[in-house]
Amino acid sequence: MPSLSATHLVLIPSYNPGPKVYETVAEALRHWAPVWVVVDGSTDGTAEGLADMARRNAGLVVITETRNRGKGAAVLLGLERAQAYGYTHVLCMDSDGQHPAGLIPTFMETSQSNPDAMILGLPVFASDAPRVRVYGRRLSNACVNLETCGRHIGDSLFGFRIYPIEPLLRIMAPRRTMRRFDFDPEAAVRLFWAGVRALNIEAPVRYPDKAHGGVSHFHYVRDNILLTSMHIRLLLGLLYRIPRRLGRRSGSRSCRR
Repeated sequence: MPSLSATHLVLIPSYNPGPKVYETVAEALRHWAPVWVVVDGSTDGTAEGLADMARRNAGLVVITETRNRGKGAAVLLGLERAQAYGYTHVLCMDSDGQHPAGLIPTFMETSQSNPDAMILGLPVFASDAPRVRVYGRRLSNACVNLETCGRHIGDSLFGFRIYPIEPLLRIMAPRRTMRRFDFDPEAAVRLFWAGVRALNIEAPVRYPDKAHGGVSHFHYVRDNILLTSMHIRLLLGLLYRIPRRLGRRSGSRSCRR
């Protein structure tokens, strides 16, 4: 097992992932420590299995919630606990085996060299990628390009990424949004608005089928409505910011005169 980092940890939100989560966590531990798993009200027995793994591995911490509150809420809980223990950055990854654990050291090294930045995974799709997901994220990415006035965020939905804890907590704490599948795109956009640089690194993404432990909790109607309302909210937020920024620039020119 790698030596424990005092600043960066791997954070895995988990809700009814099935046995695949044990492989995911074991792979993460091969490349980094500590690894924290936030069990978001799972009812499939994986909370107990993960707790047993943690008893046998000093690099693993399991935080268990009794009810399901959503991916973003699970990440928020992990962020708050991590900051309380002195950590400065978290690498978030999914529990279902989609994300490349072998790239954890590369992402962490990039973050350690650029502590003011968020390190965003840029997915490289294989032939097994569902077409509906590929096309859907193209639409989401087009919205994010508008919301950030450019192609700063390579992919808005890919959850394999590193966040600096302090600015993300400052953004999330006063809001009731960013608690479910709206977390990843809104976090990236609002951090960018707050002046956090985005660095994009290519990363392969896998979509295991059910026979190989693949699990998805994305509800196409409910969660697409959630994401649509999020993009409307962000676009309105951008329109609110434009005149404020123009006003500050105009004021600066007046002062210089």
